[in-house]
Amino acid sequence: MANISCISSVLLVVLAIFRSVGADIVKGSVPLNSGVFDRIISKHKAVLVKFDETYPYGEKQDEFKKVAESSSGQPDLLIAEVQIADYGDKDNMDLAERFNIKKEKHPVYKLFLQNKETPIDFTGDFKDADEIKKFIMKESGLWLGLPSCLEKFDNLVSEFYKSPADKRKGILARAEKAAEGIEDKAEKTSADTYVKTMSKILEKGEEFIDTEISRVEKLRDGKVSEKKKEQLGERLNILTSFQMRMKDEL
Repeated sequence: MANISCISSVLLVVLAIFRSVGADIVKGSVPLNSGVFDRIISKHKAVLVKFDETYPYGEKQDEFKKVAESSSGQPDLLIAEVQIADYGDKDNMDLAERFNIKKEKHPVYKLFLQNKETPIDFTGDFKDADEIKKFIMKESGLWLGLPSCLEKFDNLVSEFYKSPADKRKGILARAEKAAEGIEDKAEKTSADTYVKTMSKILEKGEEFIDTEISRVEKLRDGKVSEKKKEQLGERLNILTSFQMRMKDEL
């Protein structure tokens, strides 16, 4: 009995320390609870909320951290986390019931857009930060930097798709001029990819994007070096940026 009592005491101390430390601090994210949820949500153009267990950890949490950190340059987007406890005081269980969040489904992402009553569910890969970011950009229209994407050129792509066919060459010329002035090697490579892609769309039509995405995905999934796979992934990010902006204008 003495041993059991000793073990129990140690476990209680460990639990107390764990609770005192609290949940892992996620840079770029804010914790929400029932008392402030609606007031915070209503103040922002877009809020991505992750509903999860208390003290989340692992690969899915690591990807959430990447998404949160990437949001620091986007003032209209808030990344938030609601931790739900089904024991003790049952913190935030009312929010879980309100949004039909089941424990076995953790984590659950919901995107709340200002002036819209129903949030949008994320149903993609929770272990892929870039896919979560693409979801945010597609549904909110806000810019988040995917690896190798450049905000200035993404804006030119949006303008490119909004413009009639006879104006698109002029936007391509502006993109070419902007690319010429870039000195950073990595950014220059990205800018050149934007320029080449615009040029191909003018030559082959908007269907070029979907065809090229399929081609590059097939190459990336084949037998290529890690370096080549990384380069193809960066190209895919830019192509996806074109694809999202094209669909926005449909």
